[in-house]
Amino acid sequence: MGRASPFRRRARRALGNPVLARNVLRATDTSLAHRREVVAERPDWEDLRERAAALRRHTLARLDRYLREFAENARARGVQVHAARDARAAARLVSELARRKGATRILKAKSMATEEIELNAALARRGFRPLETDLGEYIVQLAGERPSHLTAPALHRSAEEIRDLFLREGVIREGTALPRDRRALARRLSLSARETLRSRLLEADLGVTGANFLVAETGTVVLVENEGNIRFTTTTPPVVVAVAGIDKVIPRLADLGILLPLLTRSATGQRAAAGVSLLSGGPGERHVVLLDNGRTRMLADPEDREILACIRCGACLNTCPVYRSVGGHAYGWIYPGPIGALLAPLLRGRGEDWELPFASTLCGACAEICPVKIPLHEHLLRLRARAARAGRRGIGERIGFRAFRFLAGREDRFRLAARLARRMEGPLLRLGLLAAWTAAREAPRMARPAFHEMRGDHGPAAS
Repeated sequence: MGRASPFRRRARRALGNPVLARNVLRATDTSLAHRREVVAERPDWEDLRERAAALRRHTLARLDRYLREFAENARARGVQVHAARDARAAARLVSELARRKGATRILKAKSMATEEIELNAALARRGFRPLETDLGEYIVQLAGERPSHLTAPALHRSAEEIRDLFLREGVIREGTALPRDRRALARRLSLSARETLRSRLLEADLGVTGANFLVAETGTVVLVENEGNIRFTTTTPPVVVAVAGIDKVIPRLADLGILLPLLTRSATGQRAAAGVSLLSGGPGERHVVLLDNGRTRMLADPEDREILACIRCGACLNTCPVYRSVGGHAYGWIYPGPIGALLAPLLRGRGEDWELPFASTLCGACAEICPVKIPLHEHLLRLRARAARAGRRGIGERIGFRAFRFLAGREDRFRLAARLARRMEGPLLRLGLLAAWTAAREAPRMARPAFHEMRGDHGPAAS
């Protein structure tokens, strides 16, 4: 792990930005506080988690069956179902559909799957200019950024920064009187965005969404929202396409009774979302693109498969001390935080992605908060071992572990090394890699005297 690795460079920039730190901490603290309140209202919360975990694992173990069932039932309702092996194929399918339909006004609802396939860039290369309709996505689109959070794309930006962005991009006219109070300003900004977007929402000829769940039993696309923009995207245009990972499938409509309370409380700290759309066919032309993009490869490994149980609530980001320190953009892809540190190397597999599992304290907070009980910290540790076996760790770390193995292999060597380390502790912590390691954390102090020395003075304890 080199000093100038892409993740380290991004993380250093983030750590040097106090405004970013305040924005991320304020937003995640608020989300966690709201979540605690609404979770406390559900005495059956842990039972729901157990049931959801069992449901997701059952489905993933039989995903081929449920995918076929979903496709058959969706087609029976007039929906055209497409399979996309990778991101390029999925983006090409949507772009070609837009070309065939002569689309000039494309609306996009919030969707991590379309971010994953970089759909906006693919459409732009074909001459299309898609419009993000989710407020957070609209903000990051104007700023030319990626989302920094799974459920709150513009979480990293303050109301004042968004005000300046809206003034620069003409969403708010120069000279407009704006309130100074942060809450009032945020409300005024959201109203300004709505005024700008509303007329364009009514004129679209192609809508693109993701999917929170795909119900095999009925061929239904389930969409969860709070702003109403998704319903514009799915009802105004004559052609609507949903892009969804194959892991989004659930067996029955009744399963939503387990998953929706977990999703809304974990994602936004709400008892229920403002809107849940169940689309089983519908007027106009409907398409669903089932995205693989590395998921089949994960399904083949029983341990990797468990990670696909994620319902993208973003709660693990909110509680992760690393994410809360550096924000989402430091991770280098659209999936940040603990779940992103697993998905990036397994789905994308670039060399730099294998550094992400090491960007964790392994504190286990992410596993405690996960609504479907994925042991995220255990998977992070497992991917660290996989990275080490593949030689993806730096030479300094490999030398360090070999040195420790040599010293710990014999008692006399270990005791000699411990005595030297106690005497040289101060100077050693100011040198090279140890100085870099202790720059951001407190080094544990060595015991004086050591336990084995105390035992030698007093003899073994009486049994």
